[in-house]
Amino acid sequence: MELLFAQVWAFWIAPALLLPTILILLVIIGLYLKKVVAPRYPKR
Repeated sequence: MELLFAQVWAFWIAPALLLPTILILLVIIGLYLKKVVAPRYPKR
């Protein structure tokens, strides 16, 4: 029973950790681009 619970826990926690991690990475990359790269190409 404990092994089954461990497997279910792993399958449940993996997306719960993966999705926020991916979102945080995308936000960090987006903010970096906005703050560092955008000023190099000013709007006309």
